[in-house]
Amino acid sequence: MAYRTEAKLFQDGDFTSHAGLPLKWKLECDAIHPSEWRTIAKMIMDYQIGPFYKAEGIPRGGVALGDALNEYASGNPKDPILIADDVYTTGTSFREYIDTFHKDKFVYKWCVFARKQTDNEVKALFTMPEPRK
Repeated sequence: MAYRTEAKLFQDGDFTSHAGLPLKWKLECDAIHPSEWRTIAKMIMDYQIGPFYKAEGIPRGGVALGDALNEYASGNPKDPILIADDVYTTGTSFREYIDTFHKDKFVYKWCVFARKQTDNEVKALFTMPEPRK
């Protein structure tokens, strides 16, 4: 699991999203301690509807969450896979990952933070409100 003690969860600055969007701030989830990922996975399981075979984290940000969610995996290959990521900005990471590894399959999709309302059945624990116009 990625974990950097010097990282700050909330960062101010000029950043570029995976989809190439300019961002004025970001959530640096490398600051989340492994024990906190386990707690986040437990929180997700309060809302996860069905069993999943295994969890896969979208590299790089979702790997720690996927690892933590695997504690709850059924191990039954007949169950869907759960795809996890740390932050949802546009959904590009989910679309690219699923198109590459799980095209035309039903998968569960979870993230911790969403910078906007999610689409394509991605569920988020925490969603930012719409920005003021």
